[in-house]
Amino acid sequence: MTASALTLSSPVTPDFPTWWAGRLQENVFDVRRVPFSELSGWDFHPETGDLAHESGRYFSVEGLAVHSGAGGAHLWSQPILNQLDIAILGILAKEFDGELHFLMQAKAEPGNLNGLQLSPTVQATPSNYTRIHRGDATPYVDYFIDTRRHSVLVDVLQSEQGAWFLRKRNRNMIVEVHEDVPVLPNFCWLTLGQIHDLLHTPNMINMDARTVLSCVPFGEPPGSPAVPRVADDSFRAAVRRSARRTDGLRELTSWLTEARCRHVPLILSIPLRDVDGWHRTEHEIRHRDGRHFSVLGVAVTTSHREVRSWTQPLLAPAGAGLAGLVVSEVDGELRLLVRADVRPGYSEGVEIGPTVQDQGGEIGPFVQDQGGEADEQARFRHLLFAPETRVRYDVELSEEGGRFHHARTRYLIAEVERDAVGDLSDDYRWVTTGQLQALLAHSRYLNIEARTLLGCLQTLW
Repeated sequence: MTASALTLSSPVTPDFPTWWAGRLQENVFDVRRVPFSELSGWDFHPETGDLAHESGRYFSVEGLAVHSGAGGAHLWSQPILNQLDIAILGILAKEFDGELHFLMQAKAEPGNLNGLQLSPTVQATPSNYTRIHRGDATPYVDYFIDTRRHSVLVDVLQSEQGAWFLRKRNRNMIVEVHEDVPVLPNFCWLTLGQIHDLLHTPNMINMDARTVLSCVPFGEPPGSPAVPRVADDSFRAAVRRSARRTDGLRELTSWLTEARCRHVPLILSIPLRDVDGWHRTEHEIRHRDGRHFSVLGVAVTTSHREVRSWTQPLLAPAGAGLAGLVVSEVDGELRLLVRADVRPGYSEGVEIGPTVQDQGGEIGPFVQDQGGEADEQARFRHLLFAPETRVRYDVELSEEGGRFHHARTRYLIAEVERDAVGDLSDDYRWVTTGQLQALLAHSRYLNIEARTLLGCLQTLW
């Protein structure tokens, strides 16, 4: 990745705010809640109670039971989204005047807080780009289906929220082209520096764009940023040194493998009707205590999608989430405190997550059942907001609006003195930025929150 990709201006899109304002004015997008009976093509199975589309595609809402292990105690059960399709999350890249640009899309999703968010060039499941919906073709998808004439910069399967999805994977791709690409009205070319700048705007860069861009290797910092994000030169230097440090990967992957062997909950698919503590009304599936999340129905009308109107279910978290990363400077190099995060929907059971992770306002049923782990999460949460903590990044960002209703997470990077952290259990480990970046070339290592925070950290140097 060229250093020039981090410049904060573009000869192609020099006035992004004006372009964005035009997209907000031009796009028509209306979302309203509807009862399940008004979901066209969706229905509850008469025997299992699972909510699915009549085509058998898109996704379904099923039941999941979690036990402490084979023959172990029942921990809990819950609804979960099951999407077998592996979506393409793809961004086109192209050089203009020696600067690498990325083709970004102003895309409306039914669960977005603010309608439009900046998204990848292509964000589509096979159900969509093979036109099961009988709508228009997905723009630019052919660049990612047939890459033989282009340069593939990133191509890796990555997970999504393990508390809400069952073994969900998406294909994260960046493809560099050298030919002329026609730019449709809802698309524009931006440098990585421009995108990094926009990552400081709440709910602007969507989750799918963040996960793809997190796979871009750290480059050199912009020469003269318009608005310096961190005034502390020593911190920026520590980030750069940390990005160059990739040794110790064998020990890091061994630590994660050991955690996966230690945390082996038994995951069983069950009928949705058999999930404990949840009930279905005309308008939603919800927990009896109003906690965790609910499943609801929406009807959508839009002017700039392959299909102009549709209905679908969405998962609505009970509260806002928190993803907090504790960092510390040691001998001039930044270290990041990560955690072996256990979620029922991960393919391997455990992925590397941030120091603190509240999913939709709670740390998660599995963590709550592990008393010492819950105490440790509470201790680090307190540290994130302690008076002596130096907050380096603090922005609310939205999660995927195609499946979640108004899901938002406060992403926080907080610098502390190493001694303030204290003793750590086996589920926590200090790592470098370079180590995490190296793991992003492979699947099922970093969870979506850790990938987002790694991308946010790139904006600070």
